[in-house]
Amino acid sequence: MSKASCSLCQLWQSSIGKKLIVAVTGIVLVGFLLGHLSGNLLMYVGAEAFNEYADFLHNMLHGAGVWLARIVLLSCLVLHVVATICLVRQNKVAKGKTYENNSTSVASGSSRIMIWSGLTILAFVVFHILHYTVRVDSELAAIAESPDAFGNGNNAYAMVILGFKNWFVSIFYIIAISMLCSHLSHGVASIFQTLGLRTRKNAGLINGLAKAYTVVIWIGFVSIPVAVLTGIIK
Repeated sequence: MSKASCSLCQLWQSSIGKKLIVAVTGIVLVGFLLGHLSGNLLMYVGAEAFNEYADFLHNMLHGAGVWLARIVLLSCLVLHVVATICLVRQNKVAKGKTYENNSTSVASGSSRIMIWSGLTILAFVVFHILHYTVRVDSELAAIAESPDAFGNGNNAYAMVILGFKNWFVSIFYIIAISMLCSHLSHGVASIFQTLGLRTRKNAGLINGLAKAYTVVIWIGFVSIPVAVLTGIIK
């Protein structure tokens, strides 16, 4: 086994190593969510803007870019969830031992359901990929692959509208986003904690930023299926 492999194994086996993995993958996922939301909000601008955005993503690096991004993001999500589960199990075994001191602890109701919210989010991501990326629904696939009125090679705008007109899909989406935001309300502040950037002096500011970020993410993502169902986006 190479020195690099040994170092990775040692990192994974230690609780601090797992916390570092959770923090680093968390940074990647938090950044992705903000970028993804920015793109999704183009639904409010109109079909041309959203479809141009979708075309750009699918043609990035001659089509390889979007798959590279998906592989990286899915790997980060799996590592994030698995490392979190391992940490919770270790904490149950070593009761009373904690990495955080009481003055900077960010434990909350959200932290106690991190495993369940994480698994729900992972299940949602798989469903979301099957629904909008793999397009197992033949009707969605047919609409997505047909050129739009503006000359774009796909009609992702119409696909999103058709998908969210299904009440089951919209409700599942809203529940999953709510679980995600419950996870974020604890997780974003925990990133600063793990990296040693959260102190007694800045704890209030960091908690406020984490909550503000969570509110923006929740409102932004949930507003789209609600707007489709109410006819605001059509």
